[in-house]
Amino acid sequence: MAIIINGKETAQMIRSELKQSTKKMLQAHGVKPGIAILLIGDDPASNSYVTSKEKACAEVGYYSIINRQPASISEKDTLEIIEKWNNDNSIHGILVQLPLPKHINEDNIVNAISPEKDVDGFHPTSVGKMILQWETFLPCTPAGIMELLRRYEIETKGKHVVVVGRSLIVGRPIANLMSMKDEHANSVVTLCHSAAGDISYYTKQADILIVAVGKPEMIKADDVKEGVVIIDVGMNYVDDASKKRGYRICGDCDFPALESKASFITPVPGGVGPMTIAMLMKNTLIAAERTTTK
Repeated sequence: MAIIINGKETAQMIRSELKQSTKKMLQAHGVKPGIAILLIGDDPASNSYVTSKEKACAEVGYYSIINRQPASISEKDTLEIIEKWNNDNSIHGILVQLPLPKHINEDNIVNAISPEKDVDGFHPTSVGKMILQWETFLPCTPAGIMELLRRYEIETKGKHVVVVGRSLIVGRPIANLMSMKDEHANSVVTLCHSAAGDISYYTKQADILIVAVGKPEMIKADDVKEGVVIIDVGMNYVDDASKKRGYRICGDCDFPALESKASFITPVPGGVGPMTIAMLMKNTLIAAERTTTK
């Protein structure tokens, strides 16, 4: 039976650590980490994510601004909000909740955020520095995965890591991070996607399997080998008349079938999700700390 990688519990530990660091920085330098979050439209999932981030800010003692705008806001007005925050010294981190309405170019929005406040780790400057293994903000979900592997003392050196999904938010950055010559990485990495044909050919070879494709329970017990470490990034809402709310939440992996075959496995929910927000909080603290050394 697999050991459950408890992201909710680990994230709580990280937030407790950040709360103490925030108190020390405020006492020593009079600086309180500040984050500004822009939410455009009324997507329920985005609203839920932003509410969770707002609660996390309050818990660790950050100053936060949540700016909610209608889906009809223009790109020009969106850019003006970001520029205002770029020039606000009380704001150390800027986050624009994705996805955006179709009439707003996401690339333009991401590029407009100052790299010094890019706590999401999506700016081209941040991505470039990550690839070069320079100090920078790491994208939050991949950073959360790395933190879980480290805190659960899961061996990564020389292990075959198979990543399913090539998104710019999860798949590509985690593949890059796991391949780096680092104490908690240094893995042999295979990046799979829809062009792979028989993906199970690759997943069966994985010592560590990271899945981020958004397809409910696509990875079955027959797709993996005994003792695999499974990191499930998926968050899917599946119709289920037996549930009071009419749906159930599941990952990209068939958790009940895989729990008895894996050595470690993340649940959904309660696995990677809480870590994403914890790493956003960590990036914001780092951004604030950098202002104290200038």
